[in-house]
Amino acid sequence: MSDGAENLARSMHSIEQEEVMSTKPLLGSRGFRVLAAASAGIAFGILSVSAFSAQDKYTVRVPNGLAFSDFRGYENWQVVAVSQTDDLLKVEVANPTMIEAYRAGVPGNGKPFPEGSKIAKIEWKPKKSTEAPFSVRIPDVLQDVFFIEKNSRRFPDTKGWAYAAFDYDPASDTFKPDPTGAVSCGFACHTGVATKDYIFTAYGKR
Repeated sequence: MSDGAENLARSMHSIEQEEVMSTKPLLGSRGFRVLAAASAGIAFGILSVSAFSAQDKYTVRVPNGLAFSDFRGYENWQVVAVSQTDDLLKVEVANPTMIEAYRAGVPGNGKPFPEGSKIAKIEWKPKKSTEAPFSVRIPDVLQDVFFIEKNSRRFPDTKGWAYAAFDYDPASDTFKPDPTGAVSCGFACHTGVATKDYIFTAYGKR
C-alpha cells in the first residue's frame, strides 16, 4: 500500500472513532431522558390510582333521600349544642339559615324553622384524656354523621323533615349510609317534639 493510501485509511479510521465517541454520550443522554420519562409516568400512574381510590364522601347518598353533598361545608358550621350518651360524644351544628332562625327565637316563639334549615350531628366514640389534669372524656374515633334537612316539597310525608345517618369506617376512611338512614328515619321519635317543629336540641346560651 502506498504512503498516500495508508495515510488516507488511517484518517478514515480516526474519523470513524470520533463519530462513535461523539454518538455514545448522545445515546446515553437520550436513554436517560427516556428512563426519566418512564419513571415519571409510573409515579404519576401511582398517584392517579391513589387519588382515584380515595373516597369522595360527597358522592355518598341515601337512595331517594338525603345526599352527603346536600351538607357540603358542614365541617365549618356553627355549633348549636353538645350532648353525650354512655357510648358517644356528640356535637350538633347548623347551617346559617337555621342558626339565624335559632337566634330569632325559633322554635320557642312558636314559629317553624324555615325551608332549607339543615343540621349535622357529628358523633364520636369517647376516650379519657391522658393529658388533662382532671378527668374528662374527649372525642376519639368518629362513629357517624347524622343529617337533618327541612324541605317540605321533597318530604311532605314527614312534615318537611328528612333524616339520614352515614356510618364511618376508620379502617377504610369511608362513609356509607346506615341501614336505617331512609327518608323517614328519625321522624317517629321527633314527633314527640312536634310543638318545637320536630327539633329536640335548643340553641345553647353563649
